[in-house]
Amino acid sequence: MTDAFDTAREAFEAWRSDFPDDPYSTDHHLDHVNSRYLSEERLAGVREMGSAFGRTVVENLGPLVESYQRHDPELVKFDGIGNRTEEIRFDPAYHEAGALVWASGLLRDAGTPGLSFEQATSFYLASLEGEMGHMCAATCTTGMIRVLRRSASASIRDQYMPALTAVDYGDALRGSQFLTEVQGGSDVGSVASPAIERGDGSWHVSGEKWFCSIADADAFLVLARPEGAASGTKGLGCFIIPRLIDGAPNGFSIRRLKDKLGTMSMASAEIDFENAVAYPIGNVDDGFKIMVTAMLNTSRWMNAVGDVGIMRRAYLEASAYARHREAFGRRIAEFPLVRRQIAQIKAEWMAALHSTWALTSLDEQVDLGTASESDAAFHRYLVNANKLTCSLAATQTVREAVEILGGNGAIETFSVLPRLLRDAVVYEQWEGTHNTLTAQVLRDLGRLDITSTVIDRTAILLKSITEPVLATIASRALAGLDELAAETRRSVEDAGHGAMHFRSTLERLVRGHQIALLLDSAQHPGPLATELAAAASFLVGKYLDRSYRPEYDLAFDQTITELLGTDLD
Repeated sequence: MTDAFDTAREAFEAWRSDFPDDPYSTDHHLDHVNSRYLSEERLAGVREMGSAFGRTVVENLGPLVESYQRHDPELVKFDGIGNRTEEIRFDPAYHEAGALVWASGLLRDAGTPGLSFEQATSFYLASLEGEMGHMCAATCTTGMIRVLRRSASASIRDQYMPALTAVDYGDALRGSQFLTEVQGGSDVGSVASPAIERGDGSWHVSGEKWFCSIADADAFLVLARPEGAASGTKGLGCFIIPRLIDGAPNGFSIRRLKDKLGTMSMASAEIDFENAVAYPIGNVDDGFKIMVTAMLNTSRWMNAVGDVGIMRRAYLEASAYARHREAFGRRIAEFPLVRRQIAQIKAEWMAALHSTWALTSLDEQVDLGTASESDAAFHRYLVNANKLTCSLAATQTVREAVEILGGNGAIETFSVLPRLLRDAVVYEQWEGTHNTLTAQVLRDLGRLDITSTVIDRTAILLKSITEPVLATIASRALAGLDELAAETRRSVEDAGHGAMHFRSTLERLVRGHQIALLLDSAQHPGPLATELAAAASFLVGKYLDRSYRPEYDLAFDQTITELLGTDLD
């Protein structure tokens, strides 16, 4: 009996020890997508940075994150002698972890257009630990940096940019954006906070912001409505509000911290402003446009990168567990349903990686100002559609990974998966719910007349596949794409139909593009070609070919075997 217990615990120890020391160098698919987009010189730099930071994530960052997860942020409104501070206190390990994230150069890179792949790689590797209380801050600070780079006056840029892009966490300013108000949520046009011009270049902003993540940030971007401005989004101005003036809170108070489902080590709060000193960013008539194009689009891109990192971790946990855990006298990796489940996790992660790195390429071009009209239009579509699809997939893949671990998968102290699941659910809600993003995409397709651009991008990729086996998969995908094209055009032309049905169509449209990207990569000879083709085939059957039934396909088992490669050996 004791031998059986010891053997089981030894298997658990082997599983824990199986995590890679260098998660960049062992992530061949991550290196593959980087190699598709980067020059050899730049790729070498990303590899060096990724390997170094990946080791830091495993050796230092992960243990720190685990140590402070049981210690939620604490609101301290006054100091010991009664001065109002609105301070948020964290476990010391929280700041140690933040120092490692900032030292990676993630925010430094945000200060220079043309480094989106460097940022994405760092963010992905850090996200192996989920949101961990810092990835939201890194995202919001990146968005603030871009807002200031593109729209702020020289004096504002000079005042804030050096600290926002600092590598030293102790010297750095962290940014956040506070948009949501209790009456509006996703309805940004209902923002009611008034802004009053003071006559010296500054403004006073008042009002209540309902969901303020990074409530401990050093500077806040807010939307507020200048006196006499129009209703709706057209009447909103974008303002930056420093947290402190002369060492005291700048006209704001924190009502309470939010008790959230996930991302619990990051402080979210309800905040009241009363005549807070604020400075306009750009023309006060362009506030909504400034916030969406520079801040929200950045957040949606980085949100998806975080989702892909979470999915990678889910795959690593589930596949390693299956290699070591035994049940009914066999390793569970040998059971067909377990193999199929793990194959699904891998296919979803690979698909999300490819679509998000394609988006990263578009993001870099937009940030550099070199995107063509067609590229800019496709970016506008993909940044929203990809966020929707990746966040849904992340939650589902982590759930699948939890199931592979069985009851152990629900235990907080056993694995990282429960925390990743909670974080993934919160990621789904950030920067626009699925329904909000669907509605925005549908409006953009009609208003900007870009339906053909969206369909053609995928169709051209699929039609370029010439290798016979891959071309067979592509032809099945093209048949599904033809159906989706007709359904998309109907949704654009018939508002009532689109409002009810376009969401499922949109998810499948993104899947079609992911499949095309996978096949395009598989067409280039290399050690990953078989896995890429198998992932594409797996996803065609799941999302595009409605007549497909894997239970009747004698080659389906072979597809799973090819997709998993030697991962479960």
